[in-house]
Amino acid sequence: MSEAYERERQNNSRLDELSHKISALRGVTIDIYDNARNHDLIDSSNETFSNFSTSLKGSAVRLGRMAKSGNRVAIFKLAAIIVGAVLLLWWIVSWFV
Repeated sequence: MSEAYERERQNNSRLDELSHKISALRGVTIDIYDNARNHDLIDSSNETFSNFSTSLKGSAVRLGRMAKSGNRVAIFKLAAIIVGAVLLLWWIVSWFV
């Protein structure tokens, strides 16, 4: 009879050990998933900024061509855009300071 109780105690002990191992494995799996999701977010952000950078460079090239054409209205538009950008940045920075 006491042998049956000893085996039951050993089984319960091993079941508890297995339960702890499964919990640890679940935690590692969740950490791996979170890490992979963060990498996907970073990759998506890098792609977005890359597209924005390409678009901004294209706009700068077009603005440069417009300014080189010598058209006074085009130069005035370019100056207005630059002044507007500076004022917008100043306004945004004043919110954080």
